[in-house]
Amino acid sequence: MTPLYDQIQDATAAVRARWTGQPTIGIVLGTGLGKLAAEILAEAVIPYEELPHFPISTAPGHKGQLVCGTLAGQTVVAMEGRFHFYEGYTLQQITFPVRVMKALGCGILIASNACGGMNPQYSRGDIMLIEDHINLLGANPLTGPNDSRLGERFPDMCHAYDRGLLAVAKAAAVEEKLPVQQGVYVAVAGPNLETRAEYRFLRAIGADVVGMSTVPEVIVGVHCGMRNLGLSVVTDACLPDALQPVSLAEIIQAANEAEPKVARLVKRILATI
Repeated sequence: MTPLYDQIQDATAAVRARWTGQPTIGIVLGTGLGKLAAEILAEAVIPYEELPHFPISTAPGHKGQLVCGTLAGQTVVAMEGRFHFYEGYTLQQITFPVRVMKALGCGILIASNACGGMNPQYSRGDIMLIEDHINLLGANPLTGPNDSRLGERFPDMCHAYDRGLLAVAKAAAVEEKLPVQQGVYVAVAGPNLETRAEYRFLRAIGADVVGMSTVPEVIVGVHCGMRNLGLSVVTDACLPDALQPVSLAEIIQAANEAEPKVARLVKRILATI
């Protein structure tokens, strides 16, 4: 099997063969949030299947292509569709595009997601800035031999979500007159939604929202020295004593409705960095 470092070089070379831009920011677009990619002044759009070693996105609402260009004055690489543990991929595969973003030159990672809100003060459609996370996926993308060319063996996660970027995001929200929450994201494997008892447990251990992504990408972002910013869109209320069934269509609809707010916020953040 080709070592990870060499796989990254292969994929990076494939991008470079079609785009000569020098990106500074990588963006991961989650469920229902892919429309932001349409606002990028694209210089290259590369389907994942045309990039060596890239997985193929199978999740509903995830288009599956790399969009390279400019947004709000910044040169960016955006994943229009991400990968999830529940699709059967390893966490190393899931986070491979983040490694490629870093190899292309990105020093900042912005990861967005759709999530369930367990904090009773949150409402459907709210944007939450992630200040910390809990990994309950049962795995870690750094498991296995460490290649020091990619990062150190034991990366510190004290400030996994960059404090400076959080401050920029909060200021950008004020400028855009967008109320935002700030809290803790917990990642679970999925694909099923949680039981009442599980929501009680997740809330009790300190989580404000729950989802099935983002944490692996951020762990790898920390490992390779990127500054990370996480944005969650609350798509449904996960309050155990008032829990109602919710469908994927309703979750995607809520994310779609919130997408213009997320786009405004991200563009303001990019214009400020």
